[in-house]
Amino acid sequence: MRVIGITGGVGCGKTKLLQYMKEHYNCRILMADDAAGRLQEPGEVCYEKIVALLGKEILQEDGHICKARMAERIFADKELLAAVNAVVHPAVRDYIVREIEAERTRGSVDFFFLEAALLIECGYETVVDEMWYIYAKEAVRRKRLKEGRAYSDEKIDGILRSQLPEHVYREHCRVVIDNSGEAASAYEQIDKKMGDYLWKK
Repeated sequence: MRVIGITGGVGCGKTKLLQYMKEHYNCRILMADDAAGRLQEPGEVCYEKIVALLGKEILQEDGHICKARMAERIFADKELLAAVNAVVHPAVRDYIVREIEAERTRGSVDFFFLEAALLIECGYETVVDEMWYIYAKEAVRRKRLKEGRAYSDEKIDGILRSQLPEHVYREHCRVVIDNSGEAASAYEQIDKKMGDYLWKK
């Protein structure tokens, strides 16, 4: 089983390409954000620690953490954000490592794709076999974010400033998939790479 990390900036189209991989290859896909959300559910490892940090006012009536209230608190306070990240990131990493090992033991899939915006920043190079950078031109990403998510130029500017520059992604990732054009072009690039791996298997 080959473990591949998938990363790239907002609007580059990672989700759509992962859906294609899911439909066409024998693989497991794990989204780090989904894992983080699961670990913040009541009874899970991050729940009590986050409530202790942020207070019970972030809870919904059913006891679940309200993501909007949580975001409002942590993005207004850098120290609080750092404290929450110190709880969530190690827990997510432990969960991911366990899931990879479980899939290796089961031996039923050819590929394990891990998608995370912060693969590089959180040091996942030691967890995956290789990393892929899903690239799209900035103008294309801006258009997607405006049309698909109704983001303003101001919001897009802020997000782009907070993400890694392109050259860092390219330095850390073995494979670059250019998703600036039609989806069929990106699918073709994926098929070529995956075909190489399956042929060598």
